[in-house]
Amino acid sequence: MRGGTTFGPYRVLGKLGEGGMGEVFLAEHTLLGRRAAIKVLHAERSESRESVERFFNEARATSAVSDPGIVQVFDFGVAPDKTAFIVMEFLEGEQLSHRLHRLGALPPGDALRIVRQVAGSLAAAHAAGIIHRDLKPENLFMVRDAEAPGGERAKILDFGIAKLGGDSPDRFKTRTGAVMGTPVYMSPEQCNDSGKIDHRTDVYSLGCVLFHLLTGRPPFDMEGIGAIISAHLREPAPAPSSVVPHLPPQLDQVVLRCLAKSPDERFPTMFDLHRACDLLLAQISALQAPTVSVPPHLLQPVGPITMPLAQHTTLGTAAGQPSRDLTRSRKNLWFVGAGVAAIGVGVAIAFITAKGGKKLDAPPATVVEPALVEPAPTPVETAPQPVAQPAPVAEPAARAPTVAAQPVVETPTVPVDAGVAMAPPTQKTTKTSKKTTKTSKKSKPAEDLYEDRN
Repeated sequence: MRGGTTFGPYRVLGKLGEGGMGEVFLAEHTLLGRRAAIKVLHAERSESRESVERFFNEARATSAVSDPGIVQVFDFGVAPDKTAFIVMEFLEGEQLSHRLHRLGALPPGDALRIVRQVAGSLAAAHAAGIIHRDLKPENLFMVRDAEAPGGERAKILDFGIAKLGGDSPDRFKTRTGAVMGTPVYMSPEQCNDSGKIDHRTDVYSLGCVLFHLLTGRPPFDMEGIGAIISAHLREPAPAPSSVVPHLPPQLDQVVLRCLAKSPDERFPTMFDLHRACDLLLAQISALQAPTVSVPPHLLQPVGPITMPLAQHTTLGTAAGQPSRDLTRSRKNLWFVGAGVAAIGVGVAIAFITAKGGKKLDAPPATVVEPALVEPAPTPVETAPQPVAQPAPVAEPAARAPTVAAQPVVETPTVPVDAGVAMAPPTQKTTKTSKKTTKTSKKSKPAEDLYEDRN
């Protein structure tokens, strides 16, 4: 057929390919400018009523389903020269059989994505009462599609022997009684020439395709059609992992369920097979998720962390925030200051009492003085005189930690009886005590200081 030949509003631009049934041409709509593929039946085939019926059956079956995974048919009919033709969607991509020949077995994720798409499209066909009956890699075409997972979509071709709703089981038997189909991918009921063929025969054939995608060969790859048909009928289907050992057992379960001899033991519908592929894809994606390495400096804390800290642990803080250790140190200084003030008050009271010959009813506390203070002189006895007891002085908080200060000298404790009082210390100590007394008068109890600080 020469370029420029027309089929209705379509003008032929060139030849795309040729097969056993006919030729395929690239054409363009003369008004819309839309490109299309025109499949033309060979002249000798066009004279066969059976061949023409099968040919148009494909057009009717395909146009009955609107699904992105099924090739679209725009028109069909008979040309003036009596040749039958179908105008269909022009596809740019790669036939799945060519990809298998080029790459061999596909990665499990890619194989599952393809079968998942085909199962979804066949579910739509089955809902319309159409059974394909000839699923194989040659009838699946891979095209680019930005909306499809992985950026690629499988298109189902060649519904030529599809069983439409209301068709008789033997509609497409040849004159010799052979059943139409491709033996390598045919279900046992097709091989057995059974009249009970339903949508589950496509489940079996798609299982054979999945096996081929995973392993690089069909499940039953024998010499001779008879041996292949016998294997479909009698031999248990091999597991994909028996050919490719690293494949997960979950894949074996899905494939073997598709390849069950009895239709009742297969996936009930294409929707069920579609869901099974979804689950397997999620598991494989989780196993193949890349591990992200984080630089060590990003793992360091960049701000205060609210959590219990060990006694000597110091964490960095964000700019503008006080360190927890600094806050704790300031609180500790308040406790120490309050304790020193309280001791100073006790020393001053002892000094005043001793100077005035006052009586002390209770044993004095140990006096802590700076390291450079001269030793206290020997106490002198004085007559005891009753005095009013001093007001109680708040003791420092029990939990205040010990802080290392200047070295101190601990003066031995002298028991004080009713008639003994402590002699006044040296002038230097007196000045220090007076200073401490003045400071202590203005001091607040330690608990109040802690609350003020907070």
